[in-house]
Amino acid sequence: MINRRQFLASATGVAATAVAGNVLAAGTARAATTYTPTWASVDQHTAAPEWFKDAKFGIYYHWGVFSVPAYGNEWYPRRMYISGDACNQHHIATFGDPSAWPYHNFINGAKDLNGNFNKFAPKLKSAGGNFDPDEWAQLFVDAGARFAGPVAEHHDGFSMWNSSVNEWNSAAKGPQLNLLQLFTDSIRAKGLKLLVAMHHAFNFNGYYDHVPAQSDPSLQKLYGQLGTTAENQPWYDKLKEVINLAKPDIIWQDFDLNKVDQTQLLNFLSYYYNQAQAWGREVVATYKDGLNGHGEVFDYERGGPGDITAPYWLTDDSISSSSWCYTNGIGYYSTQQMLHSLIDRVSKNGNMLLNIAPMADGTIPQAQKDILLGIGDYLRRFGESVYSTRAWTTYGEGPTHMGGGAFTAPQVGTAQDIRFTRNKNNTVLYATVLGWPGSTLTISTLNSARINVSSLTSAKLLNSTAGTYTDLPTPTQDSTGLHVTLPSSAPFSALAYVVKLTFSGQIPAVQPLSGAVVYQDVNYSGGSSLLQLGSYTADQLSLAGLPSRSLSSLKPAPGYQIIGYSGDNFTGTAWTFTADNADLRVTGNNDAVVSMKVQLNPSAWFRITNVTDGLVLDSGGNVPSGSNLKQWTWNGSTNLQWQAVELGNGYYKLVNRANSMVADGGGATTNGSPALEATWTGGNSQQWQLKYQGGNRYWIVNRATGLVLDGGGDVPSGSVTKQWSGNSSTNVQWTLTKA
Repeated sequence: MINRRQFLASATGVAATAVAGNVLAAGTARAATTYTPTWASVDQHTAAPEWFKDAKFGIYYHWGVFSVPAYGNEWYPRRMYISGDACNQHHIATFGDPSAWPYHNFINGAKDLNGNFNKFAPKLKSAGGNFDPDEWAQLFVDAGARFAGPVAEHHDGFSMWNSSVNEWNSAAKGPQLNLLQLFTDSIRAKGLKLLVAMHHAFNFNGYYDHVPAQSDPSLQKLYGQLGTTAENQPWYDKLKEVINLAKPDIIWQDFDLNKVDQTQLLNFLSYYYNQAQAWGREVVATYKDGLNGHGEVFDYERGGPGDITAPYWLTDDSISSSSWCYTNGIGYYSTQQMLHSLIDRVSKNGNMLLNIAPMADGTIPQAQKDILLGIGDYLRRFGESVYSTRAWTTYGEGPTHMGGGAFTAPQVGTAQDIRFTRNKNNTVLYATVLGWPGSTLTISTLNSARINVSSLTSAKLLNSTAGTYTDLPTPTQDSTGLHVTLPSSAPFSALAYVVKLTFSGQIPAVQPLSGAVVYQDVNYSGGSSLLQLGSYTADQLSLAGLPSRSLSSLKPAPGYQIIGYSGDNFTGTAWTFTADNADLRVTGNNDAVVSMKVQLNPSAWFRITNVTDGLVLDSGGNVPSGSNLKQWTWNGSTNLQWQAVELGNGYYKLVNRANSMVADGGGATTNGSPALEATWTGGNSQQWQLKYQGGNRYWIVNRATGLVLDGGGDVPSGSVTKQWSGNSSTNVQWTLTKA
């Protein structure tokens, strides 16, 4: 089975971080009476149930044996055995050589070199300690979380429940408490959905690869040395114990599922889904690899996509940039960074799971509480624009581009950054501004060329008290945007401000700037999906929110086209759509499309603009083949206009309107090499992949060099266009606008 990353790559012809189909409305729920351990069966499971899409925000925590040394990060158990690593040096200096002071001493208890006793042994407050799971659960409620739960087993192999499969567990050793049961009771008592995180696939797939071979079978189990074949059974058995004990609403799993025996993966999924049906619950299983996007939810670590993405997704992020568990001197992101990231992720069709890092004794540091309570304060006041909302056709606007893949740091937006959400009835559009914009808010997305807002009935500012509003004057619209008059100064302090736009009917359809929006009903209504450049089979369209034979209207971006096929895999009768079509019944194509390609229209001319310098790609006019490509201020000249012709293999040739030459990578592979133009030969150096980065921006990747077009920064008109390795800089991002 393909995983979600493979789906994205297949749909777009590019790497996994690109954005493929984007669900804008909930698809049809799927259910099975009894699940069997086959992909065909478990794929029928509804990956993201309605409650999960409504919840938006959850909290979990890396807390366990690895919290005791409070040094490095949660990978201390691995790193302490790697010679020369900072954790190894710290361990030797503090505890002794790992050969004499192994990791399991933190479980069983032992003295360090200074005579201090070290053991993971938190005590309940009722027993005179600092650990109170009820206080933790109340903090999660106050933070605005709708689901929460523990890391029940990390890579270190220590189970935080009373396990009959694994003697290295918190009930038998360490604190001698059934921690998972305590958390289950406390979290459910507060009305939250329960998440249980499991990281145990990596335990036997490399986490302890620097630990010497153990002769004791019990230690072999802890350190993942039973052998891959033998390890697969306890991998499944631990999950089964967790399911039976906690009845979790979400089972979150870390990476390396692709190394787990597929039979056991299917045993787990079918068992979990069958148990959930017996409980009368809709549950969620997440993955980073090894599963697929049909019945499970894909999770981005410390990041998220750069644009609206489907199927519905999750990101897990941490309150700290340096560690997922508590360490001495740990640093934190700001409340504003975490909140703005949450708002951005919700606008792109996702949820956020935020990790906190309690101390080994069960104390949650005040600095972490302050961040959580700051998020909770915002959600308590303005949660109407977050909870139970759905992504709109466009996620937002503004200079701050967030996401773009995993491991992208949370950012603070500006007063020019707006993120959109809508209510489930699609009659209310929320515009969340990531700073006070002043007395007039201009929403450029809602300009007269892109959307007709004649059905707008009211504009209100969400007040500081939930459920109350300030009525705003009727907004005005022109070619630059929708202009909303606000109070002359901010009426209250907030980390973001929300304008509520209510329409008499459905929110009008907006013209996309890239790709195409496709709709299940006529007149741009019903379930819809935003599709970027790429080829979509019937299965991929279904994952993107468009079931087979359901296309009834469509809106390609200016200069784009849709080719629809009556058969799967781009077979059968083909129809090409280069303009908006409100009713496919007129042309006889209604509910006929099974597979689809979204392309640039080969007859259209584009200006290709660098995001950093605002200059456009320039041929220079009547120049010899092999000349350097330049950049110039846009003036409408044919030197600055380019045709993008899809070659049938996912690559494009970029043809200049003035001299008919094509952009050419020249075969160079070093950063900073100039991009050229040359007479068309069909070579790989003249083929370019348009790799979507979100926010209507692309990498333009050369097939031969593997490098991307690079504007070079804030350079003057006439500068040479270069090539560079793909990265997050706007220097290597370009927009394509129909000339």
